Amino acid sequence: MFPASSTSALLQAVSLASRNLRRQRRRALLALLIIGGGVVTFLLAGGFINWLLVNMREATIHSQLGHVQIIRPGYFREGLGDPYRYLLPADMTPVTQLAPAYQRTAAPRLAFNGLLSKDDSTVSFIGEGIEPVLEAPIAKVVLIRDGKDLTESGPDSVLLGVGLARAVGANTGDTVVLLASTAQGGINAVELRVAGLFSTSTKAYDDSALRVPIEVARRLMRVEGATSWVVLLDDTERTPEALANLRERLPEVSFELVPWYDLADFYNKTVELFNRQVGIVRLLIALIVMLSISNTLAMAVMERTSEIGTTMALGLKRRQVLTQFLLEGALLGAAGGATGVIAGLGLGAAISAVGIPMPPPPGMDVGFTGEIAVSAQLALEGFVLAFVTTLLASVFPAWKASRLVIVDALRHQR
Repeated sequence: MFPASSTSALLQAVSLASRNLRRQRRRALLALLIIGGGVVTFLLAGGFINWLLVNMREATIHSQLGHVQIIRPGYFREGLGDPYRYLLPADMTPVTQLAPAYQRTAAPRLAFNGLLSKDDSTVSFIGEGIEPVLEAPIAKVVLIRDGKDLTESGPDSVLLGVGLARAVGANTGDTVVLLASTAQGGINAVELRVAGLFSTSTKAYDDSALRVPIEVARRLMRVEGATSWVVLLDDTERTPEALANLRERLPEVSFELVPWYDLADFYNKTVELFNRQVGIVRLLIALIVMLSISNTLAMAVMERTSEIGTTMALGLKRRQVLTQFLLEGALLGAAGGATGVIAGLGLGAAISAVGIPMPPPPGMDVGFTGEIAVSAQLALEGFVLAFVTTLLASVFPAWKASRLVIVDALRHQR
């Protein structure tokens, strides 16, 4: 706590700085517009990127990865060439019997590959055997473009990625044949009916992937169990908590737990790229604000040179002059930052209500409508950017004002 005298002196200094800014309304208003405009630009750019990243994260989780994948140790590093040496048991009791309240579902998957044939067309595929009912919440953004989901189809059904279906000329209701090498090295085939066509956020996946009920995959590959168990949570932010909970229940020698962010390589690289772009935007705004505010306060010092000389001649100390101009900069930064944050939140909400039509991103054939998601953290960053940048910009003009020679200042413009 400040002593009463210090607090009173500070309040008087703030009041004087405020009056000085009101005396120069046009210049102060211009400075506020520059600061506020910079904050609005930062919030809109950052808010759009935030919205993109959150939606990309959830699309990645709800199309393929889930929040946590449980595998045999070493499966992702060494087992992709021979996955059936790393099979989990068919019984998922270790995951489901003590599931926390925020765990929505846990579903088994069996990865396999082979050849897909229809009439005279044959192409290779990558497949997943899934439990349709348990998998449904995980595959929320797997869009059924035609036909039905596996939850509404018979046991001998298959879902084809739209690109894969196009490659063999398959449509909903057609019969196709899956041919694969079994876990023992033999050849096996199953005849299935195409229940529907699906698409995800990754076109390359849609061009080669299919999904079947896990019992069909087990019958085709002549194995039991699953290559992975996929856990979905109610909230992505609880992933670390879920990992800790699962590690307490699953022995490390038998189970390896992999969170979604260790598998989402494309998402992680996109976050890194966008963070760099936001950093560049932040730097450019800081430079613009610093140059503008520094010039504004330098002009104020020049116009008030005689006034500064008079106050110093009456006993005002150089430190007090320095503090006075720093306070003016701080007030400009606080007011401009607050104005920019309020305007940014309002504009962001208005733009989100209308929507931003966006073309299909690389690797996709469907566009989307963007929004502006200004988080509390982003708004705080915008305010701090305005306040700190303006305060730094006022240091040199304030120092210059405090170093004026009293006699020269009194003679200024005489």
